[in-house]
Amino acid sequence: MDLEVSKPLQGNDDLNDEQKIKKIQHLFGEIMTTLGLDLTDDSLKDTPLRVAKMYVKESFSGLNAQNKPAISLFKNSYNYNQMLIEKDITLYSHCEHHFVPIIGKVSVAYIPKDSVIGLSKINRLVQYYARRPQVQERLTVQILEGLQKALKNKDVAVWIQADHLCVASRGIGDTNSKTTTEQYGGQFLENSELQKKFLNLINQ
Repeated sequence: MDLEVSKPLQGNDDLNDEQKIKKIQHLFGEIMTTLGLDLTDDSLKDTPLRVAKMYVKESFSGLNAQNKPAISLFKNSYNYNQMLIEKDITLYSHCEHHFVPIIGKVSVAYIPKDSVIGLSKINRLVQYYARRPQVQERLTVQILEGLQKALKNKDVAVWIQADHLCVASRGIGDTNSKTTTEQYGGQFLENSELQKKFLNLINQ
């Protein structure tokens, strides 16, 4: 199943970013007023606009397909055919159940074939999928599928460990627990020793 297609999006392509910002500004102002906050206060009067800009341009910019990064591939002229790992990529997303942050790290590996990917493009692809309301399981699969498509190569592994503020800041209030997910394709899926090597390397 292609989770890039099946992610729970209604779609709002009839609005551009500025129109979205204006609409969210109004609606978030309504939320603040409902909570009893005084929008004439100097500290609060611009908060609806600030939140709207943050949502559209930063926190949830991954909802706009136009923001998907262009992926630079280079010929594997040195015939490198061992695991390549990009570890401890900063993860900052939002839980789709309560719209509070998910904070953690992502490690990715692939085994090059004809092409290699520009290293910063891996980080950008991770951030693209993270910058939308998410669940960690779906995010893990989306990163794997996105890299497989970009590389035209199934030999990809993705590992995520994150703190969920929906657990830490509300509800059970557990600030110590972490959530770990992993997803494997190609040789990583077929070879348990390769999985172990990947996990050992990223946890050194």
